[in-house]
Amino acid sequence: MALWTAGSAVGILVDDRILVGAPIWAKPFKFAASILAYALSLAWMISLLARARPRLARPAWWAGTVVAVAGAVEMVLITAQVFRGRQSHFNHATPFDARLYDVMAGTIVSLWLGALVIAVLLFRARIGDRATTWSIRIAAALALAGAGLGFLMTQPTAEQLAAGDDDAPIVGGHAVGVPDGGPGMPLTGWSTTGGDLCIPHFVGMHALQLLPLFVLLLAVLAVRLPVLREERARLRLVGVAGSAYAAVLALLVWQALRGRPLTSPDGPTLGAATLILAATGLGTLLSLRRGGGPGVREGADPAGPASVPRSSVRSSGS
Repeated sequence: MALWTAGSAVGILVDDRILVGAPIWAKPFKFAASILAYALSLAWMISLLARARPRLARPAWWAGTVVAVAGAVEMVLITAQVFRGRQSHFNHATPFDARLYDVMAGTIVSLWLGALVIAVLLFRARIGDRATTWSIRIAAALALAGAGLGFLMTQPTAEQLAAGDDDAPIVGGHAVGVPDGGPGMPLTGWSTTGGDLCIPHFVGMHALQLLPLFVLLLAVLAVRLPVLREERARLRLVGVAGSAYAAVLALLVWQALRGRPLTSPDGPTLGAATLILAATGLGTLLSLRRGGGPGVREGADPAGPASVPRSSVRSSGS
């Protein structure tokens, strides 16, 4: 996928063809980069799982292999359609285009099921401390939800249903309320005139990287903030971060389905975002306030010498 990302970047530079309002190589570039990050994260989690629960290593390896093969097949088909100058997703223009799209749908279902198996296995093992374990579990669950949102794009849009064409060349789309290929944000291409289901799809899938990175950030900050050296405080903060992430994901889905662009949120969207921000801030403050005194050094015995009764010390002749 790293090579595919680089090759697609070259394609964007040297191939000036435009497809659905974007450079024709933009889709393979974005998919390859996304799958690269997704696959690296899953591979890292599988390695941790194998060390924590060796008996789960084999099924996790097979599930990871399914994800890798499915992602590779998906990229082959997307790239093949680029060389043909044809739209890959939602394309029913010809029987051959429809057949390729059906195969792509099968590979995505296989990828999602492989990721589901890995997520289930992660919930059966403790990886590191509780904060790390739950950050990985929550990240895997949110990534599954984000990937599953892609299935909403395969349904006919309201405009396609209104047209009533049973043999429409394009069925489905990521934009809501406007056609695909309209004005979009730089690089991502997300619609700036209507809703866009690609946004929650992207945000959900990449919880797989962001929540484990959040735990890493807490570990770095713990050097200067004693309250973060306590596992319970970090665990509470992971719960707050996971809840906030899920709430933002739900908000993005709601915003997209109502046909509202990310760049022009309406009053209800801003109100919900304000509530999420306030709840997250309050949860963070409570998590830190309830941390419970100075932190305990990682690996130290919390019931160390300070907990030994003085009478025992005197009687021992010390």
